[in-house]
Amino acid sequence: MLICRSVSECRKAVADMRHQGKRVGMVPTMGFLHHGHMSLVALAQSHSDAVIVSIFVNPTQFGEAADLEAYPRDEDRDLAMLRAAGVSVVFIPDTDTMYPSGDETIVETTRLANMLHGQIRPGHFRGVSTVVARLFNIVQPDIAVFGEKDYQQLQVIKRMVADLHIPVHVIGAPTVREHDGLAMSSRNVRLSSDDRAAASILSRSLNIAEAAFPEVTVDEIHQIISTTIASEPRAALRGLDIVAAETLETLEGPVSGPTAIMISVAFGDILLIDQRVIAP
Repeated sequence: MLICRSVSECRKAVADMRHQGKRVGMVPTMGFLHHGHMSLVALAQSHSDAVIVSIFVNPTQFGEAADLEAYPRDEDRDLAMLRAAGVSVVFIPDTDTMYPSGDETIVETTRLANMLHGQIRPGHFRGVSTVVARLFNIVQPDIAVFGEKDYQQLQVIKRMVADLHIPVHVIGAPTVREHDGLAMSSRNVRLSSDDRAAASILSRSLNIAEAAFPEVTVDEIHQIISTTIASEPRAALRGLDIVAAETLETLEGPVSGPTAIMISVAFGDILLIDQRVIAP
């Protein structure tokens, strides 16, 4: 497994794979990998001949410096997991590489980035699309895999790729969950033991809402999830969006088509997200 830390090293590694006629897959990550990330790697491997995983904790998608500083990191463990999985290349740039001196260019999906979860975390999706656009420009993969847990992020990236004619096929991967249903996330390790036990309320609320389909209205789904989250005293609902799965347009009235439910729940200063796409 080749480890690259500069743009030139990464581009040479990709050029060598292209010279061998290989189809290149990519999985962008912020590190501190878990089984959910490894499922993305496996999916990328099924669609390509060689996979590049990037590890970069992107400062522009964090709203608070303390949140960025607290984000967990363990490069040695990450590399061991990726080596065991048969990853070909790992790209680990530093901040100066991704954001050169004098940097002033941003990439933003002006509608998708500033609605729903983007209203809770202003600037977050601008940071995501900016760094992913740069990673795509450096690596130029054939396919890239992102988790469906970050559902709005997935739609933002798909929109950006379409708008900018970036020749990358973006694939969404199903959410991987812990034994109690909690969506796997690098943030989960920051939860206290009590908050970790309580955090399964996210998936439980989605399960209850899904069980009510399709004999419900959007308002009733909202009430079901809000009431379920409120039943857990350690959880504070920060965002709940019920939207059309493809466009993220707000829905009203009876549920009639594929519907995405996205929730954001805080446990102290840790914000967790989850989602469910349901087709009545």
